[in-house]
Amino acid sequence: MYKLVIMRHSLLALTAVTLSGTAAAQYGMPYPPMPPVGAQAPLPAPVVRSEPWMAPPPGAQAQQPWRGSAPAANRSSKLEPIDLPPAIEQGVDMIYIDQELVPRAVQNNRMLHEISFDDWSGAPVDMFLPVNPIYTDLRRGLMRYQQRWGDLPQVPVPAGAALKTGATGERVAALRARLGLGGGDKYDASLANAVKEFQSVHGIKADGLAGAGTIESLNRGAEYYQRLIIINMERAKRLPSPEEQRKYALVDSGGARLSLWENGRMVDSMKVVVGKAETATPMMAAYIRFASVNPYWNVPPELVRDLIGPRVAAQGVSYLTEREYQVLDSYGENARVLDPNAVDWQAVVSGRQELRLRRLPSPANSMGMMKFMLPNYFGIYLHDSPEKAHFTKNELWISNGCVRVEDYKRFAAWLFNGSVPRGSNPKVEEEVNLPEPVPVYMTYLTVQPTASGVQFLADPYRRDAHLMERFGSRMMAAAGR
Repeated sequence: MYKLVIMRHSLLALTAVTLSGTAAAQYGMPYPPMPPVGAQAPLPAPVVRSEPWMAPPPGAQAQQPWRGSAPAANRSSKLEPIDLPPAIEQGVDMIYIDQELVPRAVQNNRMLHEISFDDWSGAPVDMFLPVNPIYTDLRRGLMRYQQRWGDLPQVPVPAGAALKTGATGERVAALRARLGLGGGDKYDASLANAVKEFQSVHGIKADGLAGAGTIESLNRGAEYYQRLIIINMERAKRLPSPEEQRKYALVDSGGARLSLWENGRMVDSMKVVVGKAETATPMMAAYIRFASVNPYWNVPPELVRDLIGPRVAAQGVSYLTEREYQVLDSYGENARVLDPNAVDWQAVVSGRQELRLRRLPSPANSMGMMKFMLPNYFGIYLHDSPEKAHFTKNELWISNGCVRVEDYKRFAAWLFNGSVPRGSNPKVEEEVNLPEPVPVYMTYLTVQPTASGVQFLADPYRRDAHLMERFGSRMMAAAGR
């Protein structure tokens, strides 16, 4: 009998937020403003938590009109984020900006104390509560993985030169034993096919060549990969069941995909560009409430000082006018447009003067033709992008945290029930409310369910590695009991 148990307390990497007003102003997080100093006790320092992080207490929420209708007063166009608060260390849990988005499987902590499988048949949470179909598919994938790979001899394969068809020797014999092919020391067609199958499941180029990466993956053993599946099951458990959310969007920063879900079925998907490792897209859930058509791009202050400022100082204000930039005196609702000739650009470059710089709406604008706004403390949103080559080249982990969608028109048509909103003036930003708010869940999946089981992906944010280092041994503490 084989049993895997994960204690929930040991799986949760922190989900805590500490963000000063200065940082909020610097990084442009206007949805909603942080509570004033003294309005509530500070959030705790990063700790392992036993419950999901949600929005601040009711007293603070009562002051947040964006939870209802997101009035125009709270939609001022401010800075796009250049970075995310470093106080967020996430591996499994999700930040629920809107509490009604917390799934029942998360609210019922009793059901989250452990995941247990005895001979691949236990009492997983989806036998008691409705859960997201990804969880159920991963659970099935775990059973199939155990059946296909877990019972093979877990013998080490010595490191060395790459092995390929025609090779012989002790290392080939060890490889054959590891893949359950019995005796012999020849790298024949049957061994090459077994290597290809292993590679395709474990996220390695399926070329049948047993190189260093393949040998390393084999030597990690089946238990390692079973832990990865279970970690991803925990992440999937924080997503909604069909009964809880009929329609929602799912951003997966592990696979860099946006999928659209209705009634428990994925109806569409597309690539997205998400945050790089230093500015990772957070695991969070919030409502998309409105779209900004023909959006401005507010240039982050670091780029004003370090990139654009020096170019204006060297080339003159024509650099701005040719690219349709505006200079403003503040980030307020009543900000005034300034004459760029009246600005001391050397002072801007040296950091002695700060100003707001925005680019007018255009197809070349970094925001593209539309932004999809989900009020949250981190300034995270989804938007179009003029740089389509990133999608074709699979350069998908390069943003500063926000999510660039591959096909904004398709996404907008889904959000707006078939129609794509258009602005009345291509040079004026306009906001259009969704017919009804649509939830978006942002997660991080490094194991994908497939028809035959699972497929392992890369770990671009090293969240899996972090969890394995801290909690891997505890996950298997009950093995063999």
